[in-house]
Amino acid sequence: MAEYKGIMTYCEITEGKLPSISKEALGCGRRLADELGQALCAVLVGTDAGSLAQEAIAFGADKVYVVDDPLLKEYQTDSYVSVMEKVVRQVMPQVLILGQTSVGRDLAPMLAFRLDTTATLDCVGLAIDSDTKLLLQTKPVYGGNAQATFTCESFPQIATVRDKAMAPLESNDSKRGEVITIDAGLDPAAIRTRLLKRVKEDEGGVRLEEAPVIVSGGRGIGSAEGFKQLQELAALLKGAVGASRPPCDNGWAAPNRQVGITGRIVSPDLYIAIALSGSIQHLSGCAQSKSIIAINKDPKANIFNQADFGVVGDWKKVLPAFRDKLKELLSE
Repeated sequence: MAEYKGIMTYCEITEGKLPSISKEALGCGRRLADELGQALCAVLVGTDAGSLAQEAIAFGADKVYVVDDPLLKEYQTDSYVSVMEKVVRQVMPQVLILGQTSVGRDLAPMLAFRLDTTATLDCVGLAIDSDTKLLLQTKPVYGGNAQATFTCESFPQIATVRDKAMAPLESNDSKRGEVITIDAGLDPAAIRTRLLKRVKEDEGGVRLEEAPVIVSGGRGIGSAEGFKQLQELAALLKGAVGASRPPCDNGWAAPNRQVGITGRIVSPDLYIAIALSGSIQHLSGCAQSKSIIAINKDPKANIFNQADFGVVGDWKKVLPAFRDKLKELLSE
């Protein structure tokens, strides 16, 4: 029986480029491969995917498998799951890492089902157990109030990693690796879905997942007018505006600004929570922020249990003073 060996990273392609999450997954994969003393391979799927093979190698891969086919121009569940199943069965990696993105969340569990294994989604830490050599998969649980570590004894061990939870390696353009082309072997008749139209949503500024600073407002902001003040603060900090679900439902903030279990999962350097109660649903989306500052008039608000710094007071009084002091410091 063939042996499962090595680490494999599925690298997404966005607008013809390797996005940051793919580079972070490669960095994580490289560290795991070094722990095991094994190789790291990357998989690139899509039209003209081979043009990015050297970049994947520069960010840590020893070997790159390329699957290029006209039917893979856009992500489609049927075709991509079939292709990845074929690649994994051929290579037989011990571990498969994907990004915790819309594609990764769709692909990982379906692939795990076909391969008769399991998938752990939204991991913030991956390591190798020194005794069993199994993958230790750490992820937030209970709305981000705790972390749990899981292991899986079936192979391949599949995990998705949260954006910004892993650090990419420095690019080494002189690194050389092997590039292998695999035939997709797709039957057009087996693809049951077809992309009719793609509408790109204009986020209007810094994307939440990429923002180093997020100024987020809750129900207590009270109106769309109040969110304009948050936008001014976010602009000063070169960050983005977020919101809990109630402001989005009320139309005070755009739906793509929602942070939480039913919105975006973020991990900025600084998260400023204003007039947010701190529900588990919301905290699950921001608990991995490096620092959280909370402003709330209720000293018993749950957000203070998660915050590193807290201000008890009316945001309408606290925020202007904070903004004015910030302007003063930035002008010096």
